[in-house]
Amino acid sequence: MRGGFIQMLKKRKELIPLIGFVGFAALGATTAAIYFLFTKPDVILNKTRNPEPWEKLDPSRPQKLITLNQQWKPVEELELVKRLTK
Repeated sequence: MRGGFIQMLKKRKELIPLIGFVGFAALGATTAAIYFLFTKPDVILNKTRNPEPWEKLDPSRPQKLITLNQQWKPVEELELVKRLTK
């Protein structure tokens, strides 16, 4: 079975673009996952160190990949609940 994959590609050349597109998509998905894991503050791996990471987010900094016309205003009810629970 050694070299079977290369021999199959030599016989069926129409599979080369398909394998290229699938490989490119897999590489892009892996790269995006690693990028979001290390750059986005709401993605966490260790919940014991920071169980509620959304409490420390800067509201003036956009969290989405693309943000259009975002305006942040605090919700009074949530601020009241936050003050009562502290």
